[in-house]
Amino acid sequence: MSTLSVEMLAAAPAGPITSAGHAQLGIAVLVGIAVIVLLITRLKLHAFLALTIGSLVLGAAAGAPLDKGIASFTTGLGSTVAGVGVLIALGAILGKLLADSGGADQIVDTILAKAGTRSMPWAMVLIAGVIGLPLFFEVGIVLLIPVVLLVAKRGNHSLMRIGIPALAGLSVMHGLVPPHPGPLAAIDAIGADLGVTLALGVLVAVPTAVIAGPLFARLAARWVDIAPPEKLIPQRPSEELERRPSFAVTVGTVLLPVVLMLVKALVDVVVDDPKDHVQRVTDVIGSPLIALLSAVLVGLFTLGRAAGFGRDRLATTVEKSLVPIAGILLIVGAGGGFKQTLVDIGVGRMIMDISEEWSVSALLLAWLIAVGIRLATGSATVATISAAGLVAPLAADMSTTHAALLVLAVGAGSLFFSHVNDAGFWMVKEYFGMSVGQTIKTWSLMETVISVVSLGFVMLLSLVL
Repeated sequence: MSTLSVEMLAAAPAGPITSAGHAQLGIAVLVGIAVIVLLITRLKLHAFLALTIGSLVLGAAAGAPLDKGIASFTTGLGSTVAGVGVLIALGAILGKLLADSGGADQIVDTILAKAGTRSMPWAMVLIAGVIGLPLFFEVGIVLLIPVVLLVAKRGNHSLMRIGIPALAGLSVMHGLVPPHPGPLAAIDAIGADLGVTLALGVLVAVPTAVIAGPLFARLAARWVDIAPPEKLIPQRPSEELERRPSFAVTVGTVLLPVVLMLVKALVDVVVDDPKDHVQRVTDVIGSPLIALLSAVLVGLFTLGRAAGFGRDRLATTVEKSLVPIAGILLIVGAGGGFKQTLVDIGVGRMIMDISEEWSVSALLLAWLIAVGIRLATGSATVATISAAGLVAPLAADMSTTHAALLVLAVGAGSLFFSHVNDAGFWMVKEYFGMSVGQTIKTWSLMETVISVVSLGFVMLLSLVL
């Protein structure tokens, strides 16, 4: 689900690193995934090692030279850690500041006081949807995880009943609603109208998030009943604090990166001139790195200082925040390396070549192509960009509305069944303390529900608009 896939694509080799045929590539993909799953589930090998070995096996099975396979894996790992890893680290610092200052307690206590047991999943999908509108998926996760874990722990709620709605709200926005990079790239490739796509995207996203969030969470909670991982739950301050940040100040600090990214998105739409000074400034302050870094720096004062922390205490808080995420960073990075190996051996091109022979409706064809690339490469953004480029000629004779629906069909397909080749899969697995099987039963199926349900709404809209 990596939102940095646009940059990864730009850095990727111009062509595949092998000349293998479609059959060999298909077998290589199956072998690589099977190796990863078996190493983790049967041999209980750490996911980082399993992903590393699986990537090398994938490259070898596809006929790639060993040095090329290693280069692809390390490039993907480095790109993911450099981007997503930094965001995870900044999110961990902000989460620790929230916890130690008592700010997280303020948010959770307020939510628990306002929302009952039945309405809690609905509150979480609403919060995630609002926060996720301008945010990258990874940023949304690191901002919401402390709240999700604390709400589940303090309110004695099922982690799946709280976590699935939050994940659904973020994922739906990521795949269907601009200004996320995937939908924006598809709009540009297909030549769709941004405003119409945004309006229809929200129209599809709301019922989809409801079905894949609070409603699906009831089933997920029956299949997987786990407690929040203790090591990642923000702990109450070790000593009784004389004061703690107010609810308004705490929420304002958490929403700061949301606001900065939303401002960037709005300026990009209204101004749309790379040479404009205002747009250049907002492009900087609204980038995920600067937005989250700004929130951390502001949080040192609005959260840390507000709780009476001195310099030494702030330094200790920052240092301790990074220890629990070391394993997560390595696993997510290795997931990015596996994805890049898939891209570099030419799996995406294989899917496109095969899809040229399909004879189905344009909307269904766009969805199927995006599904194939998503399953093969693990990246929603790669699937969106590749599929949109392939079906763009079909939009030439379409109305403005149907061109927008074509974009949404591509976005829906790009979310289908996240599994072991998706860095987002490993983020969710580690943050929620689940096994590979449990993650597939919950997160992977939730993504599939989003994909299929949103396609259904897109097809219905195509009949009435």
